[in-house]
Amino acid sequence: MPGFLLHVGAQVLCSHAGQAQPTTPNPRVLVSAQPTVAITSPYVIAGCALPPPTAANGPCVTAQFVTAATRVTSNGQPLLLLDSQAICTPTGTPLLIVLTQTRVTAM
Repeated sequence: MPGFLLHVGAQVLCSHAGQAQPTTPNPRVLVSAQPTVAITSPYVIAGCALPPPTAANGPCVTAQFVTAATRVTSNGQPLLLLDSQAICTPTGTPLLIVLTQTRVTAM
């Protein structure tokens, strides 16, 4: 399925409302004047509301995407799309892509 490309300015949250940001953006492809993000870039999460062990298994600290574009790459790596899936560590919950640019799509 085609989807909008994910960029550094996209709003990405963990399942517990923590803000997620990519650690290594891809400066070779820009959308809305901001770098895109490849599947290899880990995300760091700040502000996760899930309690630490004994009460729960949180908070979410990092996340890694496991799906990305199948036909669009940069530097040999697939770029992330609005429907890409990620897993947070240590909770195992998904990241939620809330808002991204709406001009460039990929497959």
